[in-house]
Amino acid sequence: MDLGIAGKHAIVCAASRGLGRGCAEALAAEGVNLVINGRTPDTLNATADALRAQYGIDVTAVAADIGSEDGRAAVIAACPEPDILVNNNGGPPPGNWADWGRDDWLGAVEQNMITPIMMINALLPGMMARGWGRVVNITSQSVKSPIPVLGLSNGARAGLTGFVAGTARQVAGSGITVNNLLPGIHATDRAIALDQGVANAQGISPEQAKQNREATIPVGRYGTAAEFGATCAFLCSQHAGFIIGQNVLLDGGAINTTL
Repeated sequence: MDLGIAGKHAIVCAASRGLGRGCAEALAAEGVNLVINGRTPDTLNATADALRAQYGIDVTAVAADIGSEDGRAAVIAACPEPDILVNNNGGPPPGNWADWGRDDWLGAVEQNMITPIMMINALLPGMMARGWGRVVNITSQSVKSPIPVLGLSNGARAGLTGFVAGTARQVAGSGITVNNLLPGIHATDRAIALDQGVANAQGISPEQAKQNREATIPVGRYGTAAEFGATCAFLCSQHAGFIIGQNVLLDGGAINTTL
């Protein structure tokens, strides 16, 4: 299927690896020119070089912390009029509710709620003026089914979800779609870190921790960044204009819910 977005311009945040890179790869395969962001220059530049070489598109790499005002300004300066925005940022660390203080909560909300909202607020007016735009926020399955050890993420991402629910419907008439992608467990560095945490807590190997968690997923495996990216690319396509304010769950069936 031709997604109809060749030649468009996208900002993909936190795109040097993991799910962000999966989204960047899928958009690049459709001929979308990219501004990609990440905190580690060497990793980010290697990703940019690989995308240019494989897909023949324009790729600008902006090494910056997207969670800071300066970082967001640098990314937007590199692409002030994008057609597509993919919001992504690393999640807060796991822990116990009793150990999180005010600073922990402020940090989580800043990184996983305020940051994507600020990007949306900065770029939506231009999209509306041009009459077309796509915004995809990478959040988490935890907004549908909270994960106890990821309480900081549960709260911050739920706040973003509420913002999107209202905003998406206000801008839909201008040709803009705003939707959320909710990953379950995918084979990324984040999953490796969480498996290691379980292994340490239970006195088992990381591989055993992974196998135990795979057994809770109906498809029997972790997701891949490539299949996640393909879903993102579809939501950014010309064919997705009737999908407004939705939370698309990609979890291999792990969450047992009717709606």
